[in-house]
Amino acid sequence: MSRRRISAVVAALALSAAVPVLVPTGSASAATCSSYPSWVAGKAYATGDIVRYTDGKAYIAEHDNPGYDPVISTWYWEPYNCDSGTSVGNFVVSEAQFNQMFPNRNGFYTYSGLVAALSAYPGFATTGGDETKKQEAAAFLANVSHETGGLVHVVEQNTANYPNYCDWSQPYGCPAGQSAYYGRGPIQLSWNFNYKAAGDALGIDLLNNPSLVQTDAAVAWKTGLWYWNTQSGPGTMTPHNAMVNGAGFGQTIRSINGSLECDGRNPAQVQSRVTTYQQFTQILGVSAGANLYC
Repeated sequence: MSRRRISAVVAALALSAAVPVLVPTGSASAATCSSYPSWVAGKAYATGDIVRYTDGKAYIAEHDNPGYDPVISTWYWEPYNCDSGTSVGNFVVSEAQFNQMFPNRNGFYTYSGLVAALSAYPGFATTGGDETKKQEAAAFLANVSHETGGLVHVVEQNTANYPNYCDWSQPYGCPAGQSAYYGRGPIQLSWNFNYKAAGDALGIDLLNNPSLVQTDAAVAWKTGLWYWNTQSGPGTMTPHNAMVNGAGFGQTIRSINGSLECDGRNPAQVQSRVTTYQQFTQILGVSAGANLYC
């Protein structure tokens, strides 16, 4: 696993302790719409819960909410495809394949949370032909797996690093506190300016509420997708562009942690990412493609 100052400064992450396993809040298994419970106004729902609305259609909770109307509160609810078992848009990775990829994952990282997050970046794993779509999904999940120890860790394990991620030179400072911007989520988002940038892009106040990345599965996944689709880090392109434009998996490594791993700096870490990517493409039934290394 590695950590980085996503926009500029690179920092190493040391794993030292396990994160308590949280209980999954919902399931995204395929079923007919009639099999889901009817939505009840005022009833508390958790991220990943699926309900049948009065129009007969199903909706999946994108965020915890106290029973908001699914067709009014689009921030909290998203249409759900009962036949395919995914949010409308049909993610190329099924829940069974996701579970196969992450057999020991922390319960926080729900498949339903990932599917709920996809609407933030509709081009992810939907661009190009079927092989390209699956390769991109596998590449994202392989890098995420490497960053989190197989989706085991929700937060950065080296707590001694926590006070280091506040850049007081930023005009907005660190309103959540000096030690509030440590690595969280599938891409291990860190630094106050990255919480600010990701939050602004996603329409979520992460600068003042960074803990959302470790308490709301959809928000956590969205921060990972934000980086994947919009940031080039130490590389020259976003990981999304690397996969859809044929640059190859190696360029996703360079964009995520290339300044620590690429060009022979840490071949074992690069190999770990490549091996996981190859395993995931095999699960999805596609080739890994060329240019796997950086």
